[in-house]
Amino acid sequence: MKGRRWLLFTAGAVGAIFIFLILMLVFVPDHELQGIAERMLEREGYSLRARQFGKVFPLGIKAVDLEIAGERGVLLKAKEATVRIGLLRLMTGKLLFTCRAVIGDGHIGVEYSPRNQDIHIESSGVRLEDIPFFQTVADARVKGDLRLNGSVGGKGKAAHGELRLEVKGANVSGVKIGDMALPDADYSLIQGMFREKGGVVMLDSFTFQGEGLYVRLKGDFPQATPFGDAPLNLSLELMPKPEFLEKQKFVFILLNKYLTTPGHYDIPVRGTLVKPLLQ
Repeated sequence: MKGRRWLLFTAGAVGAIFIFLILMLVFVPDHELQGIAERMLEREGYSLRARQFGKVFPLGIKAVDLEIAGERGVLLKAKEATVRIGLLRLMTGKLLFTCRAVIGDGHIGVEYSPRNQDIHIESSGVRLEDIPFFQTVADARVKGDLRLNGSVGGKGKAAHGELRLEVKGANVSGVKIGDMALPDADYSLIQGMFREKGGVVMLDSFTFQGEGLYVRLKGDFPQATPFGDAPLNLSLELMPKPEFLEKQKFVFILLNKYLTTPGHYDIPVRGTLVKPLLQ
């Protein structure tokens, strides 16, 4: 009998949630939904703009020409972005949000479970030049085909997970950390992994493989709110070949104080995620 009562209670709770969500999406005006989304991002230190913002069937919200900006400018642009509630998961008493953003000719998909705060991310066909974050944060011009996938979960010291990143055919130019310029270069492959444990994000095996320059980035930074205020504890290693060093001699002269051994520069990077600085 107790099992039957529990089953009925669960079914009733799921039904009530379902009806509430339906009523909310049906009767709440589109501009009110946009206002809710804007206020949620404002609490994290970001702003949202969209040419169109409204409901989609069956349980979802869609934005057209979406822009998310931080203190220094636009960080993300999407031709179209949708957030939907997974109906099948909802029927089993679990809430799951599925998000999809069209960026340039590619897309990024995200699944989020509020219950355990698990996030799964996967991208395909996204080009770095279609993500304004790099220009906004580092005044950098970047090109290349991006692939990103992985999962993270938990919050604070209980946070855990990993994200794998790969970029093919990359070109990176105009990068500055603070007032210091870094070498312009082409990279056949950029790859690395972000691991999160105990509220700290760690960079593992993050490498840039170029014809005349090999770069390794390592270190960590803690979670912060907003995320862009996370203080950095990173080390950037540059290992140029002699012919590459000769071509960009002036840049490496300015970096000379970071020279540890011939052909090896070790540069401490501090500041924050949105405002990195050389130590």
